[in-house]
Amino acid sequence: MRMPETETDSTLALTANVFARACRSRAAFEDVTAKWSSLILIALAEGPHRFGELRRHVDGVSEKMLSQTLRALEADAMVTRTVHAVAPPRVDYELTTLGAEVARHLRGLADLLEGAVDDGSL
Repeated sequence: MRMPETETDSTLALTANVFARACRSRAAFEDVTAKWSSLILIALAEGPHRFGELRRHVDGVSEKMLSQTLRALEADAMVTRTVHAVAPPRVDYELTTLGAEVARHLRGLADLLEGAVDDGSL
């Protein structure tokens, strides 16, 4: 989001604000906090996966949702898609540096919630 530094200054400064509707960080935040995105990021933190491996690992995700989610995460620079020129074609998905950092925080949240189930709090 671009905001003027002062009312008279025409120079614009880039300011990130997740609460601002037009900020790119907000769009990425919305993508990351979506149900399937969070689970896919946590799964990819374990290492690169092929599409079918991810689908089996993230129980309940449909092919359509997995495909849409991977495209969104790739657009947000959280996931890379590597196509290998072999027969049959092979495509691997893995986390970028940013995606790995986000996944690390999501894993912490998942661990907290799993612990709450184990100790009867949830």
